[in-house]
Amino acid sequence: MSRVVLAISGGVDSSVAACLLRESGHDVIGVFMRHGQHADAAGARRVAQSLDIPFCELDFQEEFRRIIDYFVCEYTSGRTPNPCIVCNARLKFGKLVDYADSVGAQYVATGHHARLTKTADGRIALRSGRDPAKDQSYVLFGIDRRKLGRLMFPVGEYRKDEVWHIAREHGLSTADKRESQEICFVPDHDHARFVRQHRGELGRGELDRGELDTSGEIVTTDGTVVARHDGLERFTIGQRKGLGIALGQPRYVVRIEPDTRRVVIGTIDELARTELTAAQSNWLIDEPAEPFRCLVKIRYRSRPVGATVEPLPENRFRVRFDEPFHAIAPGQAAVCYAGDRVLGGGWIE
Repeated sequence: MSRVVLAISGGVDSSVAACLLRESGHDVIGVFMRHGQHADAAGARRVAQSLDIPFCELDFQEEFRRIIDYFVCEYTSGRTPNPCIVCNARLKFGKLVDYADSVGAQYVATGHHARLTKTADGRIALRSGRDPAKDQSYVLFGIDRRKLGRLMFPVGEYRKDEVWHIAREHGLSTADKRESQEICFVPDHDHARFVRQHRGELGRGELDRGELDTSGEIVTTDGTVVARHDGLERFTIGQRKGLGIALGQPRYVVRIEPDTRRVVIGTIDELARTELTAAQSNWLIDEPAEPFRCLVKIRYRSRPVGATVEPLPENRFRVRFDEPFHAIAPGQAAVCYAGDRVLGGGWIE
């Protein structure tokens, strides 16, 4: 029987993961990662009690503060962050692995919809979850490859409706809980408000006071000023709604210029791109040395598209798409797939 540390949030996925692990005979320790931002351990504790598994809370507030700082800095710099990827790499499959070592646990498990399989040569491959509508493999590309053999994703083999069925069948308190779709520390979806609220605190450290004002002009691609905006944090590449501008035909954010604080808008055709570069790559296969063909996703919910990926110096790579692609946002991740297998990825420059 293996000892498993399970990150348990109080949601249905991690609750069912706990149930499946326990039924498989594992010695499960439920862990709630306290980060100090709109988090309540009560639901997670109730699940652990109902399944009769040990439960503890770990204080990750200091580490999570760094993730929030990253989130604020990225938006303030005109980029679109993905804090879930950073949290997974640094905390859930970083600090939580360290905790597992301290309690003699062989594995760390979560409720992510992803799968792990062995390849013909005995290596561990990260693959998409069985339910394509709930697949979360994109946000896991940043995991240290050496840790894959110590991870478990119990619900990855199930479709979401099957997960709900298991929860109801076992009388879990989360069986009727509404599924959360937002970033855990921005429960009201208002990213701009959150950034403004925390920007002042960050200004005492990483940002100068003069950089706290991110308001500026909204311009068309030919440089015509059409409006003013009250902060870069309100925008992301590809955005159409919330621009507050009527120009006769749809306009999208095609570029954000942090130096001039300009938001550049254009037509859908002007939004199209055929290539990108990505930095800080992390490979879950042997690091490629030559260009290769694969599928690439540029956002969590985007469709994967055919592309040629070319490795570049300094841990970077270039992606050339087979067809023009829209809404490529600096700060998001470009993740490479071979079928359902995650090959690796990097951060879009």
